[in-house]
Amino acid sequence: MKFPGSVLVSLVLFVAETVAALCLSGAYRSAGDRMWQWLTLLFALLPCALVQLSLVFIHRDVSRDRPLVLLLHLLQLGPLVRCVEVFYIYFHAGRVEEPYVSITKKRQMPKDGYSEEIEKEVGQAEGKLCTHRSAFSRASVIQAFLGSAPQLTLQLYICVLQQEITAARSIFMVLSLLSIVYGALRCNILAIKIKYDDYDVSVKPAAYLCIFMWRSFEIATRVTVLVLFSSVLQIWILPVVLVNFFGFFFYPWILFWQSKSPFPENIEKALSRVGTTIVLCLLTFLYAGINMFCWSAVQVKLNDPDLINKSQNWYRLTVYYMLRFIENAFLLLMWYIYKTDIYLYVCAPLLVLQLLISYCMAILFMLVFYQFCHPCKKLFSSSISEGLLSCFKFLCFVCKPHKSTMLADKAEVKSPERTDELWGSSKTIDSQKGNPHQSVSSNA
Repeated sequence: MKFPGSVLVSLVLFVAETVAALCLSGAYRSAGDRMWQWLTLLFALLPCALVQLSLVFIHRDVSRDRPLVLLLHLLQLGPLVRCVEVFYIYFHAGRVEEPYVSITKKRQMPKDGYSEEIEKEVGQAEGKLCTHRSAFSRASVIQAFLGSAPQLTLQLYICVLQQEITAARSIFMVLSLLSIVYGALRCNILAIKIKYDDYDVSVKPAAYLCIFMWRSFEIATRVTVLVLFSSVLQIWILPVVLVNFFGFFFYPWILFWQSKSPFPENIEKALSRVGTTIVLCLLTFLYAGINMFCWSAVQVKLNDPDLINKSQNWYRLTVYYMLRFIENAFLLLMWYIYKTDIYLYVCAPLLVLQLLISYCMAILFMLVFYQFCHPCKKLFSSSISEGLLSCFKFLCFVCKPHKSTMLADKAEVKSPERTDELWGSSKTIDSQKGNPHQSVSSNA
């Protein structure tokens, strides 16, 4: 049975970040910065409540008679209780013979074009541990992008305005960045396991390293760009954030309405239509929050029974990173034009170059992951290099003018020349007719 290390990492990051947020909020209160205090508390407590809600929803605690567990969730102690329960199951597994086991069938990765199917016995303890791992993975994603990402942006913004990085604030920002990167990593692993649920997926350390480097460069660059832009154009950051957020929020709903599919009602039997709508809104809210800061490996598809788009769409990935790179470059250009005196001792061109290179490094690690380290790359219908090549060919075809318009333009350009030539030739004929001796002499 696999050691539940992901549960322990999620709990440590959750507790450390919450404690650091409370300590930093107390420091802001003692310094008289009431606004920073309440914003820090808001970005710390809101994801805590959503994490408790997700854990209760996944484990179906409302329909079960567990009042003590529900009380501890209300006291924001749900992750601690769940972690204790996980390790109790892990250390007591195998001591008592289980009454029954379930048999699962998984297919191995294809080797030489063949894929074998393997049957595996899964006991009650291992099934419970799998449920806990899945619940903590989703809780880590919620904590990362609805709490840690806004928190990191806020604290970096405060550092820029006050031109000071304290020890407590720096520790808190490091914890927030680690939480975001870990949440993005869990999001990638979740996407792989959901898309390839029929296969026995094993992620190698090289894949974890590539995802970690990819997400670290991408998220750090994105947060820094947003903070720099907001520090010089405070009003204009609001439309940038709103357009990004609501664009990604309504995108799955627009696709759902265009498909004219029936309303999904198989999420949870105990939920009413209103409850299902709330759950779907929370899901798209989280999806928008992820795409605000990085590429969402999980693509929401509301007309699918699993609510996940399982097809590998290289076009969407290419368009996302192209538009995000252009947006980051534009925001950095605006910051460079309107930068204030607080950046007097900062080499602005070098900083812009470093941020753009960092984002390119993120794209490079992403390409390495999908090309060489993806655990299911043998199942791809086309590799990412082939997909990107076809994307660029398609974009070049769209940007290239059509052949008919080019011929029409050439005809329009050449027609005046031909008339001039005709007029010129007629003039020579007329001149020759008017003065034949001159033409004879000239020929002689």
